[in-house]
Amino acid sequence: MPPNKKLTQFRWRGYALSILLHSALVAAAVYGWFTWKHRAPDVDTLAIEGSVVDERVLKSIAAMPEAPPEKPPEPEPAPVPEPEPEPVPVEEQGPPAPDPAELQRKEEERLELEKKQKEEQEQKAAQELKEREEAERVEAEKQAAAKAAEEKAAKEKAAAEKKAAEKKKAEEAAAAKKAAEEKRRQAAQAELLKSLEAEERGNAARNSSEAARWKAQIAAKIQSNWKLPVSARAGVECNVSVSQIPTGEVTAVRMGGCNVDDAALRDSLQDAIYRASPLPPPPPGVPFERILELTFKPQ
Repeated sequence: MPPNKKLTQFRWRGYALSILLHSALVAAAVYGWFTWKHRAPDVDTLAIEGSVVDERVLKSIAAMPEAPPEKPPEPEPAPVPEPEPEPVPVEEQGPPAPDPAELQRKEEERLELEKKQKEEQEQKAAQELKEREEAERVEAEKQAAAKAAEEKAAKEKAAAEKKAAEKKKAEEAAAAKKAAEEKRRQAAQAELLKSLEAEERGNAARNSSEAARWKAQIAAKIQSNWKLPVSARAGVECNVSVSQIPTGEVTAVRMGGCNVDDAALRDSLQDAIYRASPLPPPPPGVPFERILELTFKPQ
């Protein structure tokens, strides 16, 4: 209930108590006036005189002979009743007029009582309002604390779940990465083994007599197409790197150098290699070599 409404109820209660008090005072005054007006008349009492008689006297009187009955006296004529005087009408009188000072005192007491009751009611209402507000504040604080605790617990739970999910995801990613790395390592190792085996087989094939005869055939064909310049002389050696395709076509010639600086000799050797294209194919069992490292000597 709002404070203003509660104070209004207390005010109306004070008015009701004041009205009841005045009504009780008026009722008491009317009752006193009726009691005074209709009081019972005073009753006349008769006095009876008595004396103590000795028992022996009574016995002696009883033993005496009865006396002859006396002649009853003549009745006296009845007196003429005098007319009763008419009652003097009693003037009705109301209750005594109240004292103004007494009335003022009672009115002041009544007002003081009403004021005191009103102050007590207001103090009581204010105290109840204060207690209710305090209870509401405490309850609100409890609810806020409970809500904050729930939110904190929910946040901590969500953070823990997120952390666990991230940890699981990281572990899965790490496991997948490790598995991929292991797979790549195994594949690389297998490829390396395969390459080593192929290289070993190639080296074995390249170092075989068939490979040597194949390279001798290539060198012979180039040598047959080499037109030596006038400056060529015995004791000269030139290293050449020849690039070819599987069909034997020469795609590039890189002169590695000669032990004698002779440009005409180098140019003539390069022309001889291109004229010898296509080069003889490798025999069965000998791997194809895209790049051939050859050494030539003028003959």
